Amino acid sequence: MASASSSNAGPSSLDPSRNKRIAVPVRVEPKVYFANERTFLSWLNFTVVLGGFAVAMLNFGDRISRVSAALFTATAMFIMLYSLYTFHWRASKIRKREAAPYDDRIGPNALCLLLVLAVGINFYLRLGEDA
Repeated sequence: MASASSSNAGPSSLDPSRNKRIAVPVRVEPKVYFANERTFLSWLNFTVVLGGFAVAMLNFGDRISRVSAALFTATAMFIMLYSLYTFHWRASKIRKREAAPYDDRIGPNALCLLLVLAVGINFYLRLGEDA
């Protein structure tokens, strides 16, 4: 009878079938920090090229080129700020050793959308000028 009452008492704390979470420290290699910085610098490189293109359009273009230059400059500045935010967000998560998804699903899509929008407005203004 003693064995029946002990089996009804539930699993003991030493029972391996019990679902316990074990806290294991996450090991962060130095290459993770460098990958985050390299990604940030890659985004900045692209925005500097886009900004240079906008400055060239601003200096050597007509009225429509100036409008497009303003759109490209705004796009470049938005992407610069977004990449800075993403860099700091990732660095904070890495520093705290949090296991989180570090992929960027918004940035590339936003960049493509803004560039297509800026080029589309440029085409629309160019076609409207000739008519």
